Amino acid sequence: MRAVSLAVVAEARRWIGTPYRHQGAVRGAGTDCLGLIRGVWRAVHGAEPELVPPYTDDWSEPQGEETLWQAAARHLRAKPLDRAAPGDVLLFRMRSGAVAKHLGIQGRVGAEASFIHAYSEHAVLESPLSAPWARRIVARFEFPERG
Repeated sequence: MRAVSLAVVAEARRWIGTPYRHQGAVRGAGTDCLGLIRGVWRAVHGAEPELVPPYTDDWSEPQGEETLWQAAARHLRAKPLDRAAPGDVLLFRMRSGAVAKHLGIQGRVGAEASFIHAYSEHAVLESPLSAPWARRIVARFEFPERG
């Protein structure tokens, strides 16, 4: 496994238990799913690659804009959906026809597949990547190598 992927999973697991806070990105204080990715980025790569503007819970859903997907594509490396590896960033579409608006980090692959994520009313946790979650994945990315 890539060294950066090991670092991503280890850092994401350090966030487990951080309470959910919309637009948060501080381990132990509060985060949302994007904030988890941002915090892991800071720990692995340093400064975030761009300023994140304020955003609503709907992630531009009424406009149909794939804002989160576009941002991930700017800074992470796209991977085929069937090439799962620990440390991958997973992008989920929560409803058919809706914009993709949830992120997680693959913790384990195989029979015990899991992902680390934050979502409303839950602290950061490592969840089984069960069939209902897996079928919602629309994109898979990996962190770039460290500079």
